[in-house]
Amino acid sequence: MRDAKYRLLLGVLCLGGTLSGCKEKPSAQLAPTASALQAAPAAASATHFSVDSPSSKVSFLMDSPLEKIDGDASGGLSGDLFVDLSDLGKSTALVKVDLQKLVLYQQKRGDEKAGYSERKKSDLQNEHARNWLQIVPRAGDVTPEQAEANRWVEFKIDKLEAVSVPNLAAGTGSERKVSATATGEFRLHGRKQIKSAKLELTFDYQGDKAQSVHVKTVEPLAIGLEEFEVNPRDDAGKFVKSLTDALSSNLKGKVAQQAPIVLDFTATAK
Repeated sequence: MRDAKYRLLLGVLCLGGTLSGCKEKPSAQLAPTASALQAAPAAASATHFSVDSPSSKVSFLMDSPLEKIDGDASGGLSGDLFVDLSDLGKSTALVKVDLQKLVLYQQKRGDEKAGYSERKKSDLQNEHARNWLQIVPRAGDVTPEQAEANRWVEFKIDKLEAVSVPNLAAGTGSERKVSATATGEFRLHGRKQIKSAKLELTFDYQGDKAQSVHVKTVEPLAIGLEEFEVNPRDDAGKFVKSLTDALSSNLKGKVAQQAPIVLDFTATAK
């Protein structure tokens, strides 16, 4: 009833404004809220692989007209893969990235005709990122428990599709390469959405036993920041304005709306 009255009042105001094209501003399409993800059930015949965190690489590049901001969370990926080598489509996984290991770098230019400056670590951008992602406890705004939950980005893979070699166990050779699309729930900043990532998987075999698998994204995993409520926040971590509004004003030409993520890691058989 209250929403109906609001829309009626808005309509009256618009008509009173001599039909000047008044429109209700649409809200951002937010992904639903979610707590930490749980790994999908593994097939009984699946081989368990564990991510080698120290050698893992996670990065992204936000390319905008006046600034390039790239992030690097090397050594920040962990998780487990449950791979059915005789039917790869049944494989599942849960991997997560520690945002406390994220470091941002920046390149600037005065206008779109000039060249970009040298790539440098930006302390200010790193502070902003921690505020936007709310991974630092703030009295009255972000509890330690919330900061810890926001610290982790998770990707729960429920299935592999478009698998180039469905039955890897029937193959031969010490190196067996497969392309596939991983689909499942992606969780960031307390919200989750179904996402897909095109992957290249290279398995290392000794005899008929898979020893490890190297996984890398063939195409970056495109993540919309506003979709996960990653918006500008002040030094106290409080919401300032939506990213859409910021991109049309003070951040125009400086920040992109999406953060394309690249994954590159090795997991060893348990």
